Amino acid sequence: MKHRSFFGKSTSSIMLTLLIALPVNAAAAGAWSYHQDRERLTNRPYSFARSPLPSSAQYENIRLEVACKENRLQFVIDTSSLIASQGRSFDVEYQIDKNPPVTISMKTFADSKRRGYTEEHAREIIDGILAGQSIFIRVNTMIRQVLTAAIALEGADQPIQQVFADCGIGGSDKTEGAAYSWAEFEQDFNKLTSAQQQEVLGKIRKIMLEMR
Repeated sequence: MKHRSFFGKSTSSIMLTLLIALPVNAAAAGAWSYHQDRERLTNRPYSFARSPLPSSAQYENIRLEVACKENRLQFVIDTSSLIASQGRSFDVEYQIDKNPPVTISMKTFADSKRRGYTEEHAREIIDGILAGQSIFIRVNTMIRQVLTAAIALEGADQPIQQVFADCGIGGSDKTEGAAYSWAEFEQDFNKLTSAQQQEVLGKIRKIMLEMR
């Protein structure tokens, strides 16, 4: 006696479709992205690049944002935990790749206890993000709790450049003035896809052959 399969053809097709879609959705959820929104207090439009959440469960739910508000750059920390009362200062320590850690002061927004920003240090941090591969963040809260997160910087360039364009400013100054260093090339090269890396190597080979 033959036993019929519990799953019909339509059910199997649906399950196969879901299994195929899972990696795509996971990748999309873990990527830097570009957004536009309006301020809750003023209703003024602004744009921002947003990081993914940390990939490890050992860290807090912290996202980073690079925002353009009224033609001014802001570096923003967004967390689900309490940082400080509205409009209060708090200390943040960040480290990009293996560079020395840097401690700065940030301030919570007037309408939030869980979001903070800096304009003074924004460009310095953003340039570091564009040149780096990962960033480690330590947020010192008003209740003496330390919130930590490690966030990958792969894919941050394009959303941040869109924010730069909205602010009417140029991109990172690393291609201007000083010579393009080998370390910068390695950092930029590692951010590319395999196909893009092969394209770059092909162009370099062509240049080298022309210089012989």
